[in-house]
Amino acid sequence: MSQSPKEKTAPDDRVSVARNPRATYDYHILETHEAGIVLSGTEVKSLRQGKASIKEAFGLIRQGEIWLEGMHITPYEQGNRYNHEPVRGRKLLLHRREIERLIGATEQKGCTLVPLELYFLKGRAKVALALGKGKKVHDRREDIKRRMADREVARAMRGRA
Repeated sequence: MSQSPKEKTAPDDRVSVARNPRATYDYHILETHEAGIVLSGTEVKSLRQGKASIKEAFGLIRQGEIWLEGMHITPYEQGNRYNHEPVRGRKLLLHRREIERLIGATEQKGCTLVPLELYFLKGRAKVALALGKGKKVHDRREDIKRRMADREVARAMRGRA
């Protein structure tokens, strides 16, 4: 019995476009959400080529909606006059309950919306959006020490085997 192409794909068949490595370094990640993103045609074509950066991006609440500001998508080469602006606000698509929860959480002191990853899931552009609380300098130092200790343990275990 043959399978259709849709059945052959894995349930978590996602293609990563851009990651934000500084997010876990600068913030304590409290919770994550998967959000759709509103894009124009040339933006999608440019994303499929992997030309995007979310390092400077952040989530913003505007009139009861969540927007992703500061994300850079390089203009599509064959886009001519229909091309998009590289850096502009892009609306995120979440359920109303999730939006209300995030609005309430960001009103707390020190919480912010940070994009972790931009990817395609079943052909649709998605953003992994995290609710984060800024780390202090001593928190970052403790994380670095913990990572170094974990590496040392792994190295020692690898040496024994």
